Amino acid sequence: MKDGIKIAIIGSGSTYTPELMEGFINHKDDLPLKELYLMDIDDRKLNIVGGLAQRMVKFAGLDTKVVLTKDLDEALKGCSFVCAQIRVGKLPARVKDEKIPLKYGLLGQETNGIGGMFKGLRTIPVILDICKRMEKLCPDAWLINFSNPSGMIAEAVLNNSPIKMIGLCNVPINSIDGIKKQMNLPNAFVEYLGLNHLAWITKIEDNGKDYLQEAIDAGLESSNMKNIPTLGFSHELVQTVGAIPTSYLNYYYHKDKMVEKCLKAEKCRGEVCMEIEEQLLKIYENSEQHTKPELLSKRGGARYSEVAINLIDAIYNDRNNIQVVNILNHGAIPWMDDNDAVEISAIVGKDGAKPIPTTYRNKNIEELVHTMKEYEKHAVKAAMTGSVKEALHALMVNPLVFDYDKAYDCFFELLEAHKEYLPLFKDARKVEE
Repeated sequence: MKDGIKIAIIGSGSTYTPELMEGFINHKDDLPLKELYLMDIDDRKLNIVGGLAQRMVKFAGLDTKVVLTKDLDEALKGCSFVCAQIRVGKLPARVKDEKIPLKYGLLGQETNGIGGMFKGLRTIPVILDICKRMEKLCPDAWLINFSNPSGMIAEAVLNNSPIKMIGLCNVPINSIDGIKKQMNLPNAFVEYLGLNHLAWITKIEDNGKDYLQEAIDAGLESSNMKNIPTLGFSHELVQTVGAIPTSYLNYYYHKDKMVEKCLKAEKCRGEVCMEIEEQLLKIYENSEQHTKPELLSKRGGARYSEVAINLIDAIYNDRNNIQVVNILNHGAIPWMDDNDAVEISAIVGKDGAKPIPTTYRNKNIEELVHTMKEYEKHAVKAAMTGSVKEALHALMVNPLVFDYDKAYDCFFELLEAHKEYLPLFKDARKVEE
């Protein structure tokens, strides 16, 4: 592998891909990238984004073969790393996930609530199929997944596939660095734990002292993400929780207000992303464009490339540094099961990510995480089997739904809207036999 590596990006028509390209270019001395296979099923986006990727590599002077392909097997064969950033149904499916639930007074969101579950139902079978092909074509490769919902996908893959897999998100790095900056503790160890898009900062340790309570007393918040219409967390709320919530907890701690905010929005986030995507694709089409455009920062993926490249670099070069990833718990959080996929601080090296054990206890957090983990497990079973009962069970557990009548009617409307991408549910009826 030290002679040069092959990496595949599955879903490379994503407008995020230039972020990754910039990362590979910036780490050219640490990652000898011999072959880069860009795979997508969308001809237009593959050619436009792939064309820019090829120009970026050429402009940077890298001796890297960049291949555009629609053939998944060709992309996977002989890989060392496989980066998955797929969106089954593309952005129009996201718009449905966001807008249909609002008709029922439920949150419409990409990864949370019933909309988030449907993204998981569409995505998990496709990711597991990629894993099966990896078993034949690159069994020793690492699957680095950025596809959402990242935590639910990690739960599915890590418990149902032998493939080495780590899930990623850009929320942790932004949250952690935001707290370090506010506390003026650039070298602190910041403990981060929970589930993907349901996580808290639970320790800020520097020179043997934990500054968490000082941060809570000061009313500090983690950095907000541009793609979340946040309301913020009051001093009283943070004091009550006893840890610093990350941005997605706005959907849980301010559920009704967030639904109201989404209902009043002129456009849902998916519609905004569609507009930004078209603007980006027009920029990417320019044959003179050979760098990542500034507009990409508005897409909501701040530092996404940095997180991905840091992980690949740490595994390839055995860095043994600390990163936040989605992996199996393996006893690190004592109040979670060993085979629960969690989002946690870990030491990353050539053997993957080893979670850093925590002694943190907080009943408020424990109870919510347990509830959401049960939701994830039922949703994963539904995605793998096409069981309506498992899907409805998941929704009845999820605190962002928790209303049978709304869940039932909304579920079947979303099922009809996404039936093209949910073949396992093709025989589903309003009363399951």
